[in-house]
Amino acid sequence: MIRAQNIFLVGPMGAGKSTVGRQLAEALSYTFKDSDHEIQRRTGVDIPTIFEFEGEAGFRARERQVIEALATEERIVLATGGGAVLDAENRQNLASRGVVIYLHCTPEQQFSRTSRDRGRPLLQTEDPLQRLRELMDERDPLYRQVADLVVSTEKRGTASVVKEIRRRLESEES
Repeated sequence: MIRAQNIFLVGPMGAGKSTVGRQLAEALSYTFKDSDHEIQRRTGVDIPTIFEFEGEAGFRARERQVIEALATEERIVLATGGGAVLDAENRQNLASRGVVIYLHCTPEQQFSRTSRDRGRPLLQTEDPLQRLRELMDERDPLYRQVADLVVSTEKRGTASVVKEIRRRLESEES
């Protein structure tokens, strides 16, 4: 049952939300949006800078405003930040305004995909893999709570994930 025309991608960093989102939007002739990129566009600075000056709380407040605004658009595929589900208002906005798809992969896969990316403030720690495990323990129940569909991106190519999402969305509609 597709409640709305929007598709919202949630999941941990490195799960492929932006990459899958771009290709899914193209395949569906939707507009692709990325909440992190929109925050950067609006503020004129990158995410690590926002974390440095405003902390995670400041970033989350900006994220909430951006998601609230983007969720009102139509025919978009929105890639959210990994922590967007921490905010109950975000979960409500996403769940009520579109189809939420949880892109799931293990912390080990996330680590493999993000290990060279210095633009991830939450991973600037002694043991990034352990931090990814902790984040997954905290966030996985929230991803599952808000998700209409759960799709694994573990050791899969983008085209395969997009094909599965399209197939499952079509079967939900009938």
